[in-house]
Amino acid sequence: MSRLASILGLVQWRGGKGTPLPQLPQRVQRLVDAQEAESERLIGWVQLLVVVLLGLLYAAAPRPNDAPAAMLGEPVPMALAAYLVFTVGRLLLAYRGPLPAALLFASILADVGLLIGLIWSFHAQYGQPAPFSLKVPTFVYLFVFIAIRVLRFDARYVLAAGLAAAVGWIGLVLAVLWSGGNELVTRSFTEYLSQSRVLIGAEVDKVATLLLVTGVLGLAVVRGRRLFVAAVRGEAAVADLRRFLGRGVSDTVVSAEAEAIAGLAHERDAAIMMLDIRGFTQLSARLTPQQVVGVLTRLHARIIPLVRAHNGIVDKFLGDGVMVTFGAVRSSTRAAADGLIALEAVLAAARAWEDETAAELGERLVVNGAVVAGPVMFAVVGALDRLEYTVIGEAVNLAAKLEKHNKAEATRGLTTAATAMLARSQGWEAAGKTDLLGGRRVAGVGAAMDLVAVG
Repeated sequence: MSRLASILGLVQWRGGKGTPLPQLPQRVQRLVDAQEAESERLIGWVQLLVVVLLGLLYAAAPRPNDAPAAMLGEPVPMALAAYLVFTVGRLLLAYRGPLPAALLFASILADVGLLIGLIWSFHAQYGQPAPFSLKVPTFVYLFVFIAIRVLRFDARYVLAAGLAAAVGWIGLVLAVLWSGGNELVTRSFTEYLSQSRVLIGAEVDKVATLLLVTGVLGLAVVRGRRLFVAAVRGEAAVADLRRFLGRGVSDTVVSAEAEAIAGLAHERDAAIMMLDIRGFTQLSARLTPQQVVGVLTRLHARIIPLVRAHNGIVDKFLGDGVMVTFGAVRSSTRAAADGLIALEAVLAAARAWEDETAAELGERLVVNGAVVAGPVMFAVVGALDRLEYTVIGEAVNLAAKLEKHNKAEATRGLTTAATAMLARSQGWEAAGKTDLLGGRRVAGVGAAMDLVAVG
């Protein structure tokens, strides 16, 4: 019992904004509140369906032919109409914002009160003694009113509905006994079924069943809420994961059939793009940290959408540099073409950033880049609880060297002649002028290489 109390105690009330757990970050709590608001709207629609069904049930119920107009149960249709208005109003309010606690509990009392009143009216409708009302199958709708509270993932609403149903049924039994006295009570099950008599044990069973179902559903909701909050946390974590790792890598982590382990690798034909800002290191020494971050953020805001638009995935930010992969995380038949198209787009967009930065800081920075295609390993590196997906291969190393070689060639973008040829076979057509640079010596590369200047 103490454990149940402690679990329920984790849920604290906060007006009409749901039942937040204090340990949840605000951004996660907002997701929980949004889900609970959606649940309240769903509950409203279910309530509307129930009241319509009850209205149809009442309209279809036969009445005694000799019943005077005053006995036709006029209060019942009035109550149904009032409850219909209440339910529609509650549903409209649910679409406008969080519902206050008082309204939610009032809705529970209205549900149970309507149903108990309708059940009580049946004996008059059918011209039978009061115990007749205790045997109508409409009793099972009480379980419906309890069950719909499960949609909210708040055990207290389930408990409130169950207790209201139990108290309401006890009140109905007492009203029946009050109308006919002790002579209505029987200890015979046969008489109970065949005559208009009251079997106290049967009514106790009904109340006990209501409470038992309420308890089971309440425990299920407590457990379900923990899973619900964990799912919301997971949804928020995945959203953050996508922002930090990029959609391709995060989707790989989330959708993997098996747990990622260090050493897991996939060989891919990919293209690697390396970007860097020439002169940024010297300039950043004279800037404040806020200025440094601002300069980089404005550049990234321009180029990252272009990279993504051409199927590129940012592998990592390297100070003022960026490493982008094409076809490494997900196999692609046009990785080289995508890489060079993206490089041209990035270098074109960077020119506007360079002009803005020069006007602001009084010194011109230049964005350089390189793209190299070739076989790579898309692998998991690290150990124990610190893992990382990365790309390993000669194409990665060569792209980094070519990016630095831009300074020697006074170019903005470079690729190898082999990569350019492969890209053309994949559909790449240069957006601007390209220059073949034959027999170039690149620092860190043994043999001379044929390069192509782009951008």
